[in-house]
Amino acid sequence: MQRYSGFGLVKHALSHHENWQRQWRNPTPKKAYDVIIIGGGGHGLGTAYYLAKEFGIRNVAVIEKGWLGGGNTARNTTIVRSNYLWDEAAALYEHSMKRWEGLSQDLNYNVMFSQRGVLNLGHTLQDMRDIQRRVNANRLNGIDGEVLDAKGVQELVPIMDCSKNARYPVMGASWQPRAGVARHDAVAWGYARGADALGVDILQQTEVTGFKIRDGQVYGVHTTRGDIEAKTVGCVAAGNSGVLAKMAGLKLPLESHPLQALVSEPLKPVLDTVVMSNHVHGYISQSDKGDLVIGAGIDGYNGYGQRGSYPTVEHTLQAVVEMFPIFSRVRMNRQWGGIVDTCPDACPLISKTKVKGLYFNCGWGTGGFKATPGSAHVFAASLAKGEMHPLAAPFSIDRFNTGALIDEHGAAGVAH
Repeated sequence: MQRYSGFGLVKHALSHHENWQRQWRNPTPKKAYDVIIIGGGGHGLGTAYYLAKEFGIRNVAVIEKGWLGGGNTARNTTIVRSNYLWDEAAALYEHSMKRWEGLSQDLNYNVMFSQRGVLNLGHTLQDMRDIQRRVNANRLNGIDGEVLDAKGVQELVPIMDCSKNARYPVMGASWQPRAGVARHDAVAWGYARGADALGVDILQQTEVTGFKIRDGQVYGVHTTRGDIEAKTVGCVAAGNSGVLAKMAGLKLPLESHPLQALVSEPLKPVLDTVVMSNHVHGYISQSDKGDLVIGAGIDGYNGYGQRGSYPTVEHTLQAVVEMFPIFSRVRMNRQWGGIVDTCPDACPLISKTKVKGLYFNCGWGTGGFKATPGSAHVFAASLAKGEMHPLAAPFSIDRFNTGALIDEHGAAGVAH
């Protein structure tokens, strides 16, 4: 029996995956669906999954111009946290955090969610005042959080330079123990497999080129594989949301910027939490396979290039070495960029539009990955019922007319 199992393993290994069971189908587009989701990242696939599972709407198409997870879902630094300042944002991200905590069981797919905690460092008295305010606000909202002094930070992360000799001495930090990281590819694959099993059609290599709109109502989309009809269309296309909106005659308050990240050569385990510093503009964690995952702020220019700029990489590594001199001789393996769409108040748009049946879920900046399960769930509920979910309602596009902004620049900091 053991010899047979070994032989089977070798046979499948040499088959170049030809005999492996596919995780989802590659269907031919139907002429019409009840709901179309544009964007095959985590948010879009999750929306389709919850539409099918929780609301019984299974005649759904997810339209992706490239391949699943080829956008920001696989181009981020995988941080998950919910310690935002304002009630509206904190409630939305905490809703997501609670779904993260049961996501592997829900999908029957290991998304490798690791609650190793997140530190947000303070380097000045004002940093520490802001940290205390945010932690107090979190705790009033039932979200875990602690304020640590420099000694407490050093005990958690012994390899970090917490001495008074540092250029930006560490005075303390906020600490969210339930926060952590997850495997970005697995999130996309898990949602895709789950949605496909419930009957959702996932259409890859299918680009939306326009909308079918008549008398203020959406009736479907034009694609590179023909027209597809639906009276409910949800756009979840991250950095390309502004491009889609323009096709529908809309202008969204978004800017798209490259956001860079990089990973090092693998190391033995030395860092078992996530460390972020808004002040020196860098954040870092260590993946399960040992490489250091590093990121910083968005590039200062608008664009769609996924390469990013060398000065941002240089600045990021300066920040990391400032915090961790032990990493000064570690070699970087690779670097990449994602295209993030940012709103003026560092919060997302989850909203109806003036076109009936056309909805947008975008503007997450660099906070989209951590919001994936919560965002997908509330967006699915909104599409299913035709009314925005209570957690989504404050993030309407109308807030930029009424002035009811939710300014999360402080809590978003270096990583939205």
